[in-house]
Amino acid sequence: MRAFTHLAPILAIVLLVSCPTLAQEAASPAQEAEREPTAAVQRQPQTGNAWIDARLLDMDDYAARYRDAFVDEIVRYHEAPRALVEDALRDEATTPGDVYYACALAQATGRPCRAVLDAWRGDHADGWQGVAERLGVASTAAIHRRIRGDITESYVRWARPLDSSN
Repeated sequence: MRAFTHLAPILAIVLLVSCPTLAQEAASPAQEAEREPTAAVQRQPQTGNAWIDARLLDMDDYAARYRDAFVDEIVRYHEAPRALVEDALRDEATTPGDVYYACALAQATGRPCRAVLDAWRGDHADGWQGVAERLGVASTAAIHRRIRGDITESYVRWARPLDSSN
């Protein structure tokens, strides 16, 4: 056994020297760009309110990490059916921020969340502002005040920092 103890340092050196050849080569920025199919530019919600748009984008990050809490929030405070929220979150064309805004807009205008989500899925080329117009929402300023309040309350419940600028 003693005869092999002097081999341990040699074995360690051999492993250290050979491991970098096993590691993945660092890619140049050009190679990274080729590897990733076009890094998608983050789509803007286009609600007509920059503060709300920024929070909806942040909700996408929050929901990716705390999905259950995000779903619970919409179900509990925007009175949306859990199955509807979960189905909408599985839809690649609908972001978590879209689901939140759809249900908040629905609640603020007395519509079912499903109807607002369907309107979004039908045509969202001009963002949420266009969807609201097609739904006949008259005063988006008043609706945005309410939705801003809803978002603020959600952030408090999530214990999430809220940048109040904009």
